[in-house]
Amino acid sequence: MGSRSRSPVAAGPREIFTDLRAVADRVRDGLDREVPESDVEPPPEEAPGTEISRFAQEERARVLSAGARGLEKLAKGRDDEVGDDESFGIEAIVLLEGRPAILVQAADFAPQEGEWEVLNHHRAAIRDSVSRVGRVDVTGHVSLDWVGTGFLVGADVIMTNRHVAAEFTRGDGAAWTFQPGLSADLDLAREFGRLPGTGGPAYALTEVIGIHDEADMALLRVAPVPGGEPLPDPLAVAADAPADLPGHPVYVVGHPAWDGRRNEPESMRRIFMDIYNVKRLQPGAANRLLAEKNVMTHDCSTLGGNSGSPVFDLNDHRVLGLHFGGRYGFGNYAVPLWTMLEDPLVRRADLNFV
Repeated sequence: MGSRSRSPVAAGPREIFTDLRAVADRVRDGLDREVPESDVEPPPEEAPGTEISRFAQEERARVLSAGARGLEKLAKGRDDEVGDDESFGIEAIVLLEGRPAILVQAADFAPQEGEWEVLNHHRAAIRDSVSRVGRVDVTGHVSLDWVGTGFLVGADVIMTNRHVAAEFTRGDGAAWTFQPGLSADLDLAREFGRLPGTGGPAYALTEVIGIHDEADMALLRVAPVPGGEPLPDPLAVAADAPADLPGHPVYVVGHPAWDGRRNEPESMRRIFMDIYNVKRLQPGAANRLLAEKNVMTHDCSTLGGNSGSPVFDLNDHRVLGLHFGGRYGFGNYAVPLWTMLEDPLVRRADLNFV
Protein backbone atom coordinates (compact mmCIF):
# COMPACT_ATOMS: atom_id res chain seq x y z
CA MET A 1 0.00 0.00 0.00
CA GLY A 2 1.54 3.30 -1.06
CA SER A 3 1.97 6.27 1.26
CA ARG A 4 0.29 9.63 0.82
CA SER A 5 2.63 12.56 1.33
CA ARG A 6 -0.26 14.81 2.38
CA SER A 7 -2.02 12.41 4.74
CA PRO A 8 -2.25 13.20 8.46
CA VAL A 9 -1.88 9.51 9.34
CA ALA A 10 1.26 8.92 11.40
CA ALA A 11 0.91 5.15 11.81
CA GLY A 12 -0.20 2.27 9.62
CA PRO A 13 -3.19 -0.03 10.23
CA ARG A 14 -1.03 -2.98 11.25
CA GLU A 15 0.71 -0.83 13.87
CA ILE A 16 -2.63 0.19 15.37
CA PHE A 17 -5.23 -2.53 14.90
CA THR A 18 -4.82 -6.04 16.31
CA ASP A 19 -7.56 -7.57 14.11
CA LEU A 20 -8.02 -5.95 10.70
CA ARG A 21 -11.06 -8.06 9.81
CA ALA A 22 -12.80 -7.11 13.04
CA VAL A 23 -12.23 -3.43 12.31
CA ALA A 24 -13.64 -3.83 8.80
CA ASP A 25 -16.73 -5.55 10.22
CA ARG A 26 -17.17 -2.84 12.85
CA VAL A 27 -16.94 -0.08 10.24
CA ARG A 28 -19.56 -1.77 8.06
CA ASP A 29 -21.81 -2.35 11.05
CA GLY A 30 -21.58 1.31 11.94
CA LEU A 31 -22.52 2.34 8.42
CA ASP A 32 -25.49 -0.05 8.44
CA ARG A 33 -26.73 1.50 11.70
CA GLU A 34 -26.59 5.08 10.41
CA VAL A 35 -30.06 6.46 9.66
CA PRO A 36 -31.10 9.70 7.93
CA GLU A 37 -31.87 12.58 10.25
CA SER A 38 -35.35 12.95 8.75
CA ASP A 39 -37.51 11.69 5.90
CA VAL A 40 -39.32 15.03 5.73
CA GLU A 41 -38.44 17.20 2.73
CA PRO A 42 -36.96 20.52 3.91
CA PRO A 43 -38.40 23.86 2.78
CA PRO A 44 -36.82 25.26 -0.42
CA GLU A 45 -34.64 27.79 1.40
CA GLU A 46 -33.01 24.98 3.43
CA ALA A 47 -32.66 22.48 0.59
CA PRO A 48 -29.13 23.49 -0.56
CA GLY A 49 -27.66 22.99 2.91
CA THR A 50 -29.44 19.68 3.31
CA GLU A 51 -28.16 18.52 -0.07
CA ILE A 52 -24.58 19.37 0.90
CA SER A 53 -24.96 17.48 4.18
CA ARG A 54 -26.41 14.46 2.37
CA PHE A 55 -23.55 14.47 -0.12
CA ALA A 56 -21.00 14.63 2.72
CA GLN A 57 -22.61 11.65 4.43
CA GLU A 58 -22.66 9.67 1.19
CA GLU A 59 -19.01 10.50 0.52
CA ARG A 60 -18.04 9.48 4.04
CA ALA A 61 -19.85 6.16 3.64
CA ARG A 62 -18.20 5.55 0.26
CA VAL A 63 -14.71 6.26 1.64
CA LEU A 64 -15.19 4.06 4.71
CA SER A 65 -16.67 1.20 2.69
CA ALA A 66 -13.63 1.29 0.41
CA GLY A 67 -11.40 1.31 3.49
CA ALA A 68 -13.15 -1.77 4.90
CA ARG A 69 -12.47 -3.60 1.62
CA GLY A 70 -8.84 -2.53 1.83
CA LEU A 71 -8.47 -3.78 5.41
CA GLU A 72 -9.82 -7.18 4.39
CA LYS A 73 -7.23 -7.39 1.60
CA LEU A 74 -4.47 -6.50 4.07
CA ALA A 75 -5.76 -9.16 6.47
CA LYS A 76 -5.39 -11.73 3.68
CA GLY A 77 -1.87 -10.55 2.78
CA ARG A 78 -3.05 -9.09 -0.54
CA ASP A 79 -1.37 -5.70 -0.02
CA ASP A 80 -0.52 -5.33 -3.71
CA GLU A 81 -4.23 -5.42 -4.60
CA VAL A 82 -5.14 -2.39 -2.45
CA GLY A 83 -6.21 0.43 -4.79
CA ASP A 84 -5.99 4.18 -4.29
CA ASP A 85 -9.59 4.51 -3.06
CA GLU A 86 -9.10 1.65 -0.63
CA SER A 87 -5.78 3.09 0.54
CA PHE A 88 -7.38 6.44 1.24
CA GLY A 89 -10.29 4.69 2.96
CA ILE A 90 -7.87 2.80 5.21
CA GLU A 91 -6.28 6.11 6.20
CA ALA A 92 -9.73 7.50 6.98
CA ILE A 93 -10.48 4.49 9.20
CA VAL A 94 -7.15 4.93 10.97
CA LEU A 95 -8.09 8.54 11.69
CA LEU A 96 -11.64 7.80 12.76
CA GLU A 97 -11.02 4.56 14.66
CA GLY A 98 -7.35 4.12 15.38
CA ARG A 99 -6.13 7.69 15.88
CA PRO A 100 -9.30 9.77 16.15
CA ALA A 101 -9.68 13.46 16.99
CA ILE A 102 -12.67 13.35 19.33
CA LEU A 103 -14.72 16.50 19.85
CA VAL A 104 -14.81 17.82 23.41
CA GLN A 105 -18.12 19.34 24.55
CA ALA A 106 -18.97 20.48 28.09
CA ALA A 107 -15.47 19.24 29.06
CA ASP A 108 -16.52 15.71 28.12
CA PHE A 109 -16.46 13.34 25.13
CA ALA A 110 -18.87 10.91 23.52
CA PRO A 111 -18.70 7.22 24.56
CA GLN A 112 -16.13 5.36 22.49
CA GLU A 113 -16.27 1.90 20.93
CA GLY A 114 -13.65 -0.39 19.46
CA GLU A 115 -9.97 0.45 19.76
CA TRP A 116 -10.49 3.34 22.20
CA GLU A 117 -13.25 1.98 24.42
CA VAL A 118 -10.62 2.17 27.18
CA LEU A 119 -11.12 5.95 27.25
CA ASN A 120 -14.57 5.42 28.77
CA HIS A 121 -12.97 3.83 31.83
CA HIS A 122 -10.78 6.92 32.34
CA ARG A 123 -13.56 9.46 31.81
CA ALA A 124 -13.28 11.26 35.17
CA ALA A 125 -9.50 11.68 34.90
CA ILE A 126 -9.69 12.77 31.25
CA ARG A 127 -12.35 15.35 32.12
CA ASP A 128 -9.95 16.76 34.71
CA SER A 129 -7.19 16.87 32.12
CA VAL A 130 -9.36 18.50 29.45
CA SER A 131 -10.55 21.23 31.84
CA ARG A 132 -7.01 22.51 32.34
CA VAL A 133 -6.14 22.90 28.67
CA GLY A 134 -7.13 26.00 26.73
CA ARG A 135 -6.79 27.94 23.51
CA VAL A 136 -4.36 30.86 23.49
CA ASP A 137 -6.33 33.78 22.07
CA VAL A 138 -4.72 37.10 21.15
CA THR A 139 -6.07 40.64 20.88
CA GLY A 140 -4.49 43.29 18.70
CA HIS A 141 -2.69 40.94 16.31
CA VAL A 142 -2.69 42.05 12.69
CA SER A 143 -3.81 38.68 11.27
CA LEU A 144 -4.55 36.17 14.06
CA ASP A 145 -7.17 35.87 16.79
CA TRP A 146 -5.65 32.74 18.31
CA VAL A 147 -2.21 31.16 18.10
CA GLY A 148 -2.17 27.72 19.71
CA THR A 149 -2.84 25.70 22.85
CA GLY A 150 -1.63 26.13 26.43
CA PHE A 151 -2.11 24.25 29.70
CA LEU A 152 -1.76 24.82 33.43
CA VAL A 153 1.47 23.44 34.89
CA GLY A 154 1.82 25.52 38.07
CA ALA A 155 -0.36 27.42 40.53
CA ASP A 156 -0.47 30.40 38.14
CA VAL A 157 1.67 29.20 35.23
CA ILE A 158 0.83 27.92 31.77
CA MET A 159 3.08 26.18 29.27
CA THR A 160 2.94 26.53 25.50
CA ASN A 161 5.41 26.54 22.61
CA ARG A 162 8.05 29.15 21.98
CA HIS A 163 6.73 29.58 18.43
CA VAL A 164 3.23 30.20 19.84
CA ALA A 165 4.38 32.82 22.36
CA ALA A 166 6.54 34.49 19.71
CA GLU A 167 3.35 35.77 18.07
CA PHE A 168 2.64 38.15 20.97
CA THR A 169 5.90 38.50 22.93
CA ARG A 170 9.37 39.90 22.27
CA GLY A 171 12.78 39.58 23.90
CA ASP A 172 15.65 42.04 24.31
CA GLY A 173 18.32 39.53 25.23
CA ALA A 174 17.72 39.90 28.95
CA ALA A 175 13.96 39.44 29.37
CA TRP A 176 10.73 38.80 27.48
CA THR A 177 7.68 41.05 27.46
CA PHE A 178 4.41 41.39 25.57
CA GLN A 179 4.58 43.19 22.26
CA PRO A 180 3.07 46.71 22.43
CA GLY A 181 -0.64 46.70 21.70
CA LEU A 182 -1.00 42.91 22.09
CA SER A 183 -2.60 40.89 24.87
CA ALA A 184 -3.38 37.21 25.25
CA ASP A 185 -5.85 35.02 27.14
CA LEU A 186 -6.29 31.34 27.87
CA ASP A 187 -9.82 30.15 27.01
CA LEU A 188 -10.48 26.80 28.69
CA ALA A 189 -13.84 26.25 26.98
CA ARG A 190 -13.35 26.89 23.29
CA GLU A 191 -15.46 23.92 22.25
CA PHE A 192 -17.60 23.00 19.28
CA GLY A 193 -21.03 24.60 19.54
CA ARG A 194 -20.05 27.11 22.23
CA LEU A 195 -19.94 30.75 21.21
CA PRO A 196 -16.98 32.88 22.37
CA GLY A 197 -17.57 34.40 25.78
CA THR A 198 -20.60 32.28 26.67
CA GLY A 199 -20.07 30.73 30.04
CA GLY A 200 -16.57 29.27 29.76
CA PRO A 201 -13.69 30.28 32.04
CA ALA A 202 -11.04 32.52 30.47
CA TYR A 203 -7.87 33.82 32.07
CA ALA A 204 -5.49 36.65 31.23
CA LEU A 205 -1.83 36.03 30.46
CA THR A 206 -0.07 38.65 32.55
CA GLU A 207 3.68 38.01 32.40
CA VAL A 208 6.26 36.18 30.34
CA ILE A 209 8.22 34.07 32.81
CA GLY A 210 10.57 33.00 30.05
CA ILE A 211 11.05 31.57 26.57
CA HIS A 212 13.41 28.60 26.44
CA ASP A 213 16.60 29.02 24.40
CA GLU A 214 16.67 25.43 23.11
CA ALA A 215 13.39 23.61 23.72
CA ASP A 216 10.27 24.84 21.92
CA MET A 217 8.80 25.95 25.25
CA ALA A 218 7.37 29.11 26.78
CA LEU A 219 6.15 29.66 30.34
CA LEU A 220 3.76 32.49 31.17
CA ARG A 221 1.98 33.82 34.22
CA VAL A 222 -1.83 33.59 34.16
CA ALA A 223 -4.51 35.18 36.34
CA PRO A 224 -8.31 35.33 36.54
CA VAL A 225 -9.91 38.25 34.74
CA PRO A 226 -11.64 40.77 37.06
CA GLY A 227 -14.70 39.07 38.53
CA GLY A 228 -13.76 35.78 36.91
CA GLU A 229 -13.43 32.29 38.30
CA PRO A 230 -10.32 31.26 40.24
CA LEU A 231 -7.72 29.17 38.45
CA PRO A 232 -8.17 25.40 38.65
CA ASP A 233 -5.41 23.28 40.16
CA PRO A 234 -2.51 22.63 37.77
CA LEU A 235 -1.95 19.42 35.89
CA ALA A 236 0.52 16.88 37.25
CA VAL A 237 3.74 16.95 35.20
CA ALA A 238 5.66 13.69 34.93
CA ALA A 239 8.90 13.69 36.90
CA ASP A 240 9.93 10.36 35.34
CA ALA A 241 9.34 8.44 32.13
CA PRO A 242 7.13 5.37 31.64
CA ALA A 243 9.19 2.20 31.77
CA ASP A 244 7.66 1.03 28.48
CA LEU A 245 7.72 4.23 26.41
CA PRO A 246 7.52 2.74 22.87
CA GLY A 247 3.85 1.88 22.34
CA HIS A 248 2.74 3.45 25.62
CA PRO A 249 -0.86 4.78 25.37
CA VAL A 250 -1.08 8.56 25.44
CA TYR A 251 -3.52 11.30 24.49
CA VAL A 252 -3.21 14.88 23.35
CA VAL A 253 -5.69 17.65 24.14
CA GLY A 254 -5.65 20.66 21.85
CA HIS A 255 -7.29 22.73 19.14
CA PRO A 256 -6.39 21.31 15.70
CA ALA A 257 -6.58 23.95 12.97
CA TRP A 258 -6.78 23.87 9.20
CA ASP A 259 -3.23 24.28 7.88
CA GLY A 260 -3.04 25.17 4.19
CA ARG A 261 0.68 24.38 4.09
CA ARG A 262 -0.10 20.75 4.94
CA ASN A 263 -3.43 20.52 3.20
CA GLU A 264 -5.12 17.14 3.61
CA PRO A 265 -7.26 15.87 0.73
CA GLU A 266 -10.69 17.30 0.10
CA SER A 267 -12.37 14.04 1.05
CA MET A 268 -10.71 14.17 4.47
CA ARG A 269 -12.25 17.58 4.95
CA ARG A 270 -15.65 16.08 4.25
CA ILE A 271 -15.07 13.32 6.78
CA PHE A 272 -14.27 15.88 9.50
CA MET A 273 -16.98 18.27 8.27
CA ASP A 274 -14.53 21.20 8.39
CA ILE A 275 -14.70 21.43 12.19
CA TYR A 276 -11.45 23.05 13.25
CA ASN A 277 -10.14 25.44 15.95
CA VAL A 278 -12.03 23.79 18.83
CA LYS A 279 -10.95 21.47 21.60
CA ARG A 280 -10.40 17.79 20.79
CA LEU A 281 -9.19 14.67 22.56
CA GLN A 282 -6.63 12.86 20.38
CA PRO A 283 -5.48 9.43 21.62
CA GLY A 284 -2.53 7.48 20.29
CA ALA A 285 0.78 6.00 21.37
CA ALA A 286 4.21 7.24 22.32
CA ASN A 287 6.98 5.98 20.06
CA ARG A 288 10.61 6.80 20.80
CA LEU A 289 12.78 9.04 22.92
CA LEU A 290 15.38 10.73 20.74
CA ALA A 291 17.76 11.52 23.57
CA GLU A 292 20.30 13.40 21.45
CA LYS A 293 17.57 15.87 20.40
CA ASN A 294 15.58 15.75 23.66
CA VAL A 295 12.47 14.80 21.69
CA MET A 296 9.71 12.25 22.33
CA THR A 297 7.75 11.08 19.30
CA HIS A 298 4.08 10.07 19.25
CA ASP A 299 1.46 9.18 16.63
CA CYS A 300 -1.67 11.06 17.75
CA SER A 301 -3.47 12.77 14.85
CA THR A 302 -2.51 16.41 15.31
CA LEU A 303 -2.74 19.54 13.18
CA GLY A 304 -1.26 23.04 13.36
CA GLY A 305 -3.41 24.37 16.22
CA ASN A 306 -2.14 21.58 18.46
CA SER A 307 1.07 23.55 18.97
CA GLY A 308 1.48 23.83 22.73
CA SER A 309 -0.71 20.82 23.53
CA PRO A 310 0.06 18.51 26.47
CA VAL A 311 0.77 14.83 25.77
CA PHE A 312 -0.79 12.85 28.64
CA ASP A 313 0.03 9.38 29.93
CA LEU A 314 -3.26 7.47 29.61
CA ASN A 315 -2.37 5.26 32.58
CA ASP A 316 -1.77 7.93 35.25
CA HIS A 317 -2.76 11.16 33.40
CA ARG A 318 0.46 13.02 34.11
CA VAL A 319 1.74 15.28 31.35
CA LEU A 320 4.61 13.47 29.66
CA GLY A 321 5.39 15.98 26.93
CA LEU A 322 4.82 19.33 25.26
CA HIS A 323 3.74 18.79 21.65
CA PHE A 324 5.49 21.15 19.26
CA GLY A 325 5.13 19.81 15.74
CA GLY A 326 4.98 16.90 13.38
CA ARG A 327 5.22 15.65 9.86
CA TYR A 328 2.29 13.94 8.20
CA GLY A 329 2.87 10.25 7.69
CA PHE A 330 6.00 10.22 9.84
CA GLY A 331 5.03 11.18 13.37
CA ASN A 332 4.77 14.01 15.86
CA TYR A 333 7.24 15.56 18.24
CA ALA A 334 7.09 16.65 21.88
CA VAL A 335 9.49 17.94 24.52
CA PRO A 336 9.81 15.14 27.15
CA LEU A 337 9.13 17.11 30.33
CA TRP A 338 10.73 14.68 32.77
CA THR A 339 14.11 15.58 31.22
CA MET A 340 13.56 19.25 32.18
CA LEU A 341 13.44 18.80 35.98
CA GLU A 342 16.69 20.69 36.60
CA ASP A 343 16.30 23.22 33.80
CA PRO A 344 16.76 26.77 35.22
CA LEU A 345 13.70 28.23 33.50
CA VAL A 346 11.51 25.31 34.55
CA ARG A 347 12.75 25.49 38.14
CA ARG A 348 12.05 29.23 38.25
CA ALA A 349 8.47 28.65 37.10
CA ASP A 350 7.90 26.01 39.85
CA LEU A 351 6.07 23.40 37.79
CA ASN A 352 3.85 20.81 39.47
CA PHE A 353 6.15 17.81 38.96
CA VAL A 354 4.80 14.53 40.32
